[in-house]
Amino acid sequence: MRRRPPEDPDHHERWMVSYADFVTLLFAFFVVMYAISSINEGKYKQMTQSMIAAFNQGSISPKVIGQSGSANTHVAVEDANPMTSKVAASLKQQQDMRVRQLAAQVRQLLDPLMQRGQVRVTDSPLGIAVEINDSALFESGQATPSTASVSWLGRLGGVLKGHPNRIRVEGYTDDRPIRTSVYPSNWELSAARAGSVVRLFVENGVASPRLVAIGRAENRPVASNDHADGRARNRRVTISILPESAGDNDLVPVATLSSAPQ
Repeated sequence: MRRRPPEDPDHHERWMVSYADFVTLLFAFFVVMYAISSINEGKYKQMTQSMIAAFNQGSISPKVIGQSGSANTHVAVEDANPMTSKVAASLKQQQDMRVRQLAAQVRQLLDPLMQRGQVRVTDSPLGIAVEINDSALFESGQATPSTASVSWLGRLGGVLKGHPNRIRVEGYTDDRPIRTSVYPSNWELSAARAGSVVRLFVENGVASPRLVAIGRAENRPVASNDHADGRARNRRVTISILPESAGDNDLVPVATLSSAPQ
């Protein structure tokens, strides 16, 4: 008589394997959720822009992935560009809204000076341009800000420090030459004036890597130097608040590097 093979004993601890897998998956889930919740906003923007750039390098057209039996199975992969375009448009819309809000804050702060014609705040493709007459900032031939200007420049720096935008400060003079022991030419004077504004911004919390000071002397006038009103208009400091998408290279554009006096 043939003996029956012995039956496998019941594994009463078999549930522990499934339980251990469940706990492992649960742990991984919470790790991922924590990582998402604590993501850095700047790194998120960089990741999003990198994904957009990667997708925009080429489009994916619908194609046949495989076949099964006698019937063809067609799997169409949609073009990725429309989705990335929507993401880019959404980011651009959010940035534009923040720029408008920042411009409104700047205008509200500088409204008294704007009413007196000493400050002009305009919108441009390069962001927000704040043009300040030198009479609102400095004594004649000096680069040390006046007591009154130190106060409102400090408040302006307090507004700007809460935003990621890069800031370019440019000093300008009229075409009348200057030759003193401190400022041998308009180049030194214009650069010192731009540097004074940048220093005040840094002292009021604006991160220094976001800033650049440029001296342009009498170049790029906005009015004629043939009369006193035009010369007064040309003696100015311009603060350009660049878009959030601007990088370090946008702080000093290529045109600036070749703007030496003729």
